Amino acid sequence: MPPKHCPNVLSQGTCNDPACNYEHNILVCEPCSFIAISVAAYHGHLSGRRHRSRIAGRNVGLFCPICEENVMGGTWQSHISGRRHCNRSAAKGTSPVVEPLEATTINGERCCYTCKQVIEEQRWNQHLRSPRHKRREAFTSYRAALDEAEKEKNGIIVEGDLDFGFIDPAQTTGEARRNITLKTNTPNLRVRLLSLSLVSTRGISNTAFTVALVGDNRDINPRSSVKLVVALSQMHIGRYEDRLELTFEDIQLRKTFLISRPVRAIVGNQQDHEQLKAKAPYIPRPRTERKKERSITEGEQPPSLKIVPYVDKLPKAPIPQNLLSVLSERSIKDIVDRLRRSYLPTELNADTYARHFKSLIWIEEHRTEEDLERFDIHDAKLKRNETYYFVEVLGLAEKRPSVLKGDRILVQKHGETQDHWFEGFVHVIHKADVGLRFDRSFAKQWSENQHFHVRFKLNRIPFRRQHQALDTVFQEDRVLFPTVQHAVSVPRVRWTSTIIPRFHSRVIATNPQQVQAVTSIAKLPPGSPTFIIFGPFGTGKTSTMIEAMLQVLDLNARARILACAPSNSAADLIVTRLSGELDNEKMFRFVAPSRYKNQVPDDVRPYTYLKDDIHFGVPIPRIKHFKVVVSTCVSASFAAGIGLPRGHFTHIFIDEAGHATEPEAFIGIKRLTDPATNIILGGDPKQLGPIIRSPVARELGLQRSYLERLMERDAYNINTYSGTTVVKLLQNYRSHPSILKFPNEQFYHGELEVRADVGKINKYIGCSLLPNKKFPIIFHAVYGKDDREATSPSFFNADEVLQVKQYVQALRDERRYRTTDGDIGIISPYHAQCCKLRTTLNSVADGIKVGSVEEFQGQERPVIIISTVRSSKEYVEFDLRHTLGFVANPRRFNVAVTRTQALLIIVGDPQVLSLDPLWRSFLNYVFNNGGWKGPQPDWDTNAEVNLEGGYDTAVRSRAQLDMNDFMRRMEVLTMDEVEDDGGVVDQPWRDLE
Repeated sequence: MPPKHCPNVLSQGTCNDPACNYEHNILVCEPCSFIAISVAAYHGHLSGRRHRSRIAGRNVGLFCPICEENVMGGTWQSHISGRRHCNRSAAKGTSPVVEPLEATTINGERCCYTCKQVIEEQRWNQHLRSPRHKRREAFTSYRAALDEAEKEKNGIIVEGDLDFGFIDPAQTTGEARRNITLKTNTPNLRVRLLSLSLVSTRGISNTAFTVALVGDNRDINPRSSVKLVVALSQMHIGRYEDRLELTFEDIQLRKTFLISRPVRAIVGNQQDHEQLKAKAPYIPRPRTERKKERSITEGEQPPSLKIVPYVDKLPKAPIPQNLLSVLSERSIKDIVDRLRRSYLPTELNADTYARHFKSLIWIEEHRTEEDLERFDIHDAKLKRNETYYFVEVLGLAEKRPSVLKGDRILVQKHGETQDHWFEGFVHVIHKADVGLRFDRSFAKQWSENQHFHVRFKLNRIPFRRQHQALDTVFQEDRVLFPTVQHAVSVPRVRWTSTIIPRFHSRVIATNPQQVQAVTSIAKLPPGSPTFIIFGPFGTGKTSTMIEAMLQVLDLNARARILACAPSNSAADLIVTRLSGELDNEKMFRFVAPSRYKNQVPDDVRPYTYLKDDIHFGVPIPRIKHFKVVVSTCVSASFAAGIGLPRGHFTHIFIDEAGHATEPEAFIGIKRLTDPATNIILGGDPKQLGPIIRSPVARELGLQRSYLERLMERDAYNINTYSGTTVVKLLQNYRSHPSILKFPNEQFYHGELEVRADVGKINKYIGCSLLPNKKFPIIFHAVYGKDDREATSPSFFNADEVLQVKQYVQALRDERRYRTTDGDIGIISPYHAQCCKLRTTLNSVADGIKVGSVEEFQGQERPVIIISTVRSSKEYVEFDLRHTLGFVANPRRFNVAVTRTQALLIIVGDPQVLSLDPLWRSFLNYVFNNGGWKGPQPDWDTNAEVNLEGGYDTAVRSRAQLDMNDFMRRMEVLTMDEVEDDGGVVDQPWRDLE
C-alpha cells in the first residue's frame, strides 16, 4: 500500500509544487502502522525485516481467495507459486497469480485487524493482553486522535501556512513570523478561542516557536476573526517542529473542541541543503553470496611478489568446510552459540591457543571476503595502455576498497555464457586508476566499448602469515599467559645514575614514570614476562619506547631489536624518532614491496633498501648486523621467512599494540622468540582496539588486543607490580586542563597531570567563538536529521555539516587566532558524513583532514571538531527509538575527545547523545562550565547521572505519557452528539417536505 506522503518528497527529498495536497512531513506505512518523520526513516523501514515480512505475508494476515485460507507462513510469492495453490487455481480455471486480500476469521483462526495478524483461536485472549497488541491499539487510537485534531471542525477555518520552510540565519534579522487567522463562514456561529499553546513534538519542554494573540479579541463569528502570530524563536542551525493546539468553545452549545496544527522550520541555507541532500532514497544493497568462480585464467604477477627471497613455504590455510557451514547460518547469536558449544576450545591456554585464534582469523577472513563484494563493479570499461589495463576504482583514495600492488582482481566480459574469469594482478596504482596485467589471451576479449564485471579478491597473504605463526610450537606462558609467579620473579629496579648515566631525551629525565619504565625495560632479565608501557593519550608512550630502545642498546652491545607497529605510519614514526641517534648502518626499515617510493617519508627512505631502484626489499648480507629492524606487525614475518633464527632479536618492541589483533602481534613473537627474548608492548587499553569486520569474531574476542588481554591479568595489577611488568605514564603533554579533566576522571581515575606547553594549550583562551572565554570546549546543539542515500548504509547529517562549515570559516577568519588547515582535524564516526564534509569544505579549507575516529588515533591537532551525526527520531507504534550507533562506544568517545590540544568543538543532537550515560555526563560538564551553544538541554544538568543508563526507557515512557495526555484532552474536547434517550423507537415518523 503506498504511503500517505508526497511522491515528490519520496523521489527527490523535497517538493516545490504549490498545488500539491499531499502530507509533506509525516510518512505512514499503513500495512505496518508505522510513522516516520523523515524520508530516510521511511525507506529504512521499507527495507527492514518487519516490513518485508508483513507485505510478503509472513504471519501477518493475508487471505488467498483461491485457496480460501489465510496464509500464515512463508511468503505470498512462495504460496502462489506452490503446487497446491496452482492445482486449485487450475481446477477453478483462474490464474494462480492473484492479489492477496486482508485475512479473515476462519477455521479456528481469528484476525486481529489492529495488528494485521492472524492468531490461532486458543491464543486470542493471550494476544489481546500482549504488550505488542496494546501498543498497536494505543498507536491506532493516537493516530486517529491526531488526524481528528488536525481537521477543521465546527465551521472554524485556520488560515495561514505554519510551515516556515527554510530560514537562512544569515539573511534573517529578528524573528521569522507567520500570521494565522481563525475565522468562520458559518451563519450564526459564535465560537470563542479559550486557549492557545505550543507543544514540542520532540518530547521536550522547550519549544522552538512562540505564539501570541494579536489584540484582545477571542470571539469568532462571520463578522469577527481572531489573529495570531507564530514566531520562530530559535535561529540556530537545525530542524524544529512543534504542534500548535487551539482550544475553542461553541458558546451556543457550550461545548469545547480542539484543533491542532504542526509548526515546522529548517534553519539553514536552502541552497546548501539542496547540495547536501540525498541524491537518491536509501535502498539497502542486498547481500548476496558470490558464486565460486569455476574457471580462471591466471594473470601476470608483478615482480614485487618475488622480491623477498623467502626460504619457507607459506601455508594455504583454507577455511575448513565445517566452519563455513556454521558461518552460513543467519543469526549472529546462533553462530556464536554454536561455535562456542561445538567448535572452539572451552578454555584458552597454551595448548588451545593456536586452535582458538586460527578459528577467529578464519571467521574474520570470511566476513572480509563477503564485504569486498560491496565494491564489485558491474559495468566497468577497461582502458588499455601498452601491456596494462586500467580500471577506475572511485573509492580508492579512501581505501574503499583497499587495493595494493600485487592484489588480485578478476574480470568477466558482459554476456559471458560460461563461468569464466580472467585474473589480473595489480601492477600500478595511480590516483583512482588501477593498472592490471592479464594473460596474453585477454587481449582478444578486450575492446574500448566492451563492458566488464570487476570482482575484487581478498589478499589472503596477511591471514596466511598469521596462520603460519600460530602453527609454530612456541607456547611459553611468560609471554602467552603471564602469572603472578612470573611477575614476582622480576626484580623491581629503581633508576640510579650508575644504571643509566645519560638520557637521550631531557624531557624523559624529568618524568618519574618514564624514567621507571625505561629503567625497568633496560634492566629486564632475559626471559622476563611481557612488559607493558600503559600510555594514556599524550603521555609520551612512543617517546618512552624510543628511549628504552636506545638504553637497551647502550647497556648491551649484543642487543638486537625488532620494533613493530600495526600501521606503516606508526612504524615510520619509530624510524623518524630513532634517526637522530642511529644511522642507516645500525637501523633498517623493512618496507613491504607493495609500497611505492613516494609513500615512504623522505626522512625514512635512507633506512630502506631498494633492490632495483623500484621495489623495496631486504639487504640479505647485512640484515644480521642491524641493531634495530623496524616493520609493521604483519610484515615482521619477513625476518623468519628469510631465515633469521629464533633468538636473533633479544628484544621485540610493539608500539600502539592495542591497535593490532593478537594474531597480528604474534606474527613476529611466535616465529622469532626464544626462551631469552623479552617482549615490550606500548599502548592504551582504554582506547580503540583493532578494527574487526566480523561481528561474530568481535563477539568471540578478536577485537581484544594482546595488550588488553594481558592488562586484565593479575600479573599486571598496576598497584602491585608497577615497575616489574607494567608502568603507567601519568604526565600529559597534549591538552588544556579543561579538555583533559573529563576523560581523565572517566577513564584514568584522575591520575593524569597537565604538563603541556602553556603557549600551545592556551592558544584559544579568550577567542570570540567561546561562550566561556576561559573554557576551550564548545558543545553546539543541533537538532538535525540523519539520512542515508542510494545503497550506502552510512549516515550523514546535512545540518551538522553546515554547522561545522560555519566553525571552520569562523576559525579561518579570526585574525588574532591564526588557524591553518593543518591545525584543524574533523572527526565523524560515519563515512558518509566525512564525504559530505570534505565536499563542503573543498571551497573553504580543502587542507583539513576529515576522518573517522580510527583514522585520528595516535594523532593530535590544536583544534578538533567532532560531528556526531545521529539525530534519529522515529515513532514505531509509539515506541520511541533513539539510535546512537558508533557514538555510544566509550573507547571511541575517549579517542575522539582526546585528540585536541587547545580547542574542542562538538556538534550533535543533545537529546540523542544524552541517552548514553557517558555522553550525558560530558554534556553536563560542558553546560555547567558555560561551553554550550544552541538549544538548551532539557534535563537537570546538576542531577547525578545513572551509570546504568535507562534514559531511553524514560524517553519512551514520557512519549507514552504525552500520547495519553493528548488523547485524554481530545476525549474531553470533542463536539459530542446529543445522546439517544431511547425514545426514537416509539416516536411516530414525521413526514418531511
